[in-house]
Amino acid sequence: MVALGGGHGLAVSLTALRRVTDALTAVVTVADDGGSSGRLRRDLGVLPPGDLRMALAALCGDDEWGATWSRVVQHRFRAAGDLHNHAVGNVLIVALWELLDDPVAGLDWVGRLLGARGRVLPMASVPLDITAAVAGLDPAVPDQITAVRGQFAVATTRGRVVNIGLLPPNPPACPEAVAAIREAEWVVLGPGSWFTSVLPHLLVPELAAALCTTPAGRVVALNLAPQQGETTGFSPQRHLEVLAEHAPDLRLDVVLADPAAVRDREALRKTAMSMGADLVLEPVALGDGTPRHDPRLLAAAYGRIFARGRIAP
Repeated sequence: MVALGGGHGLAVSLTALRRVTDALTAVVTVADDGGSSGRLRRDLGVLPPGDLRMALAALCGDDEWGATWSRVVQHRFRAAGDLHNHAVGNVLIVALWELLDDPVAGLDWVGRLLGARGRVLPMASVPLDITAAVAGLDPAVPDQITAVRGQFAVATTRGRVVNIGLLPPNPPACPEAVAAIREAEWVVLGPGSWFTSVLPHLLVPELAAALCTTPAGRVVALNLAPQQGETTGFSPQRHLEVLAEHAPDLRLDVVLADPAAVRDREALRKTAMSMGADLVLEPVALGDGTPRHDPRLLAAAYGRIFARGRIAP
């Protein structure tokens, strides 16, 4: 299995998937430009480690060793000086990168220390910036398009994101990530921040080609609600339409959605079918009133999808 994304969305997917398979690879966005990751990226010229750290923490087991190391790497320093708000895992990852001069080897070493139940890889070999065409940044001119740069700026925009790009354009993919996708039985996109965590993978040419040509089944797990700023007002089917706009050659096998998050099931089913996919409605929400997935319910839904095999040829 290969799961693609970033941030909290990928973390919850990995927490679920590690309950389903022992052969799991995470392919993670590397465009974070805020907080601890942004500071390390600017100061040291490295890949932003934050989303990679979160993926590693999500792959830790539920035993004492895994739970302890997950808390350690997620811990943030509270200090009056330069260490303030740096995550321990970010510093550990960057230290191994400096010592080994190999991002993949460094992540593998951290994974072994944590006892991670899977492998974590960056989606690209260089740090990336997300750019976006945003409409209506000025409410007085709702149709005016403004260029916005940076993951944080795109994720928190007050306008409507029309499309995204990457800087540098056509970046080199991580070779191990491309190989993992080509060799997978299933690949999973989402849930997560649509424009800043999910879609960027489709703008790395070698990754996009691998996703379009892999013999693996392809699952898209939809979000439980629109994300304020990034996808305000989006229906579940609009998420799929934007995916198709950014990767018109990508065919899907399964679209997974929570029935409580879908107002127009027939419209979503038609959109899924237009991309070659079967719509699977499963309760996967945490049930506490927040738009968060329950890892155990998500694991059960993934397990049923994988058990019955691919829907489309």
